Amino acid sequence: MKYVRLGRSGLKVSPICLGCMSFGTPGKGRVTWSLGYDEALPIVSRAVEAGVSFFDTADTYSLGVSEELTGKLVRATMPRDRAVIATKVLNPTVANPGPNDIGLSRKHILDAVDQSLRRLGTDYIDLYIIHRFHRGTPIEETMATLHGLVQSGKVRYLGASSMYGWQFAQMQAVAERNGWTKFISMQNLYNVIWREERHDMNAFCIESGVGLTPWSPLAGGFATVDWRETDAKHSARATAATAYSSRAYGTPGDYRVVDAIKAASSRLDAPMAQISMAWLLAQPGVTSPIVGATKLGHIEDAIAATTLKLPPEVLADLDAAYEPVRRLGMLS
Repeated sequence: MKYVRLGRSGLKVSPICLGCMSFGTPGKGRVTWSLGYDEALPIVSRAVEAGVSFFDTADTYSLGVSEELTGKLVRATMPRDRAVIATKVLNPTVANPGPNDIGLSRKHILDAVDQSLRRLGTDYIDLYIIHRFHRGTPIEETMATLHGLVQSGKVRYLGASSMYGWQFAQMQAVAERNGWTKFISMQNLYNVIWREERHDMNAFCIESGVGLTPWSPLAGGFATVDWRETDAKHSARATAATAYSSRAYGTPGDYRVVDAIKAASSRLDAPMAQISMAWLLAQPGVTSPIVGATKLGHIEDAIAATTLKLPPEVLADLDAAYEPVRRLGMLS
């Protein structure tokens, strides 16, 4: 597997990142499809065998259990110094949070990072990501605190996740103006079904050298199957009461893209999941999509997609099928 630089930083990561939100305790937190250690180990082992070195979790996934399992799974499958572990801060890790158990205040960040280090069982976090923009905290307070974590060695690099482009630009400007550490990555919602980030966030990141690590690269499973041909009609992830439950995919425009994916799948004799992931990997600025896997087949498709080069005419057909229609995702 060919490793790539994360944005303009010197950090090299695998071209797919194993998302570990799927690892935890079923029913603890909002995710209902979590896998325990024994179920997750074969998936992580296969990913590492193929060259995956990048792992993404968050302190809030399964209320901390995902971090615990991620740390154990990484230690069981590869040397710590070969792994790039990302985790996130913002949301609570307890069922009944107090007033300072959420947000990007100095207090919450400093408390949260130590708890994450303990759960992960590591001395440092490679990539520390703010889970969202937080209107309740001055940007200067957040960026100064994050810079201090880098200076202390607890954190190596900083990243951010879904927010408006102007919010991200403002945070980067505050850091630059004060000589503080800037973000090197943006983990935003971007996939073949929904591409509205292209003209704002993605364009800013490409211009400023920030690497894109999209979440939900297969649109919650919507881009892997023609759900019109099933009884379920939607994937469990696309309809679950989590990330985008009230804005699930399924418009006529979405299905025009699905038809184009199906045509490409038939033409190239490759599963729809591989076509959709290969499309994303071919997009400007995309470094390492976050791949959630609850079955070995999920990680196998992602691995295969890293070497699947879509012909120009297929890319053109997929682009022609897309029509901008609406906003989607979790923004502040």
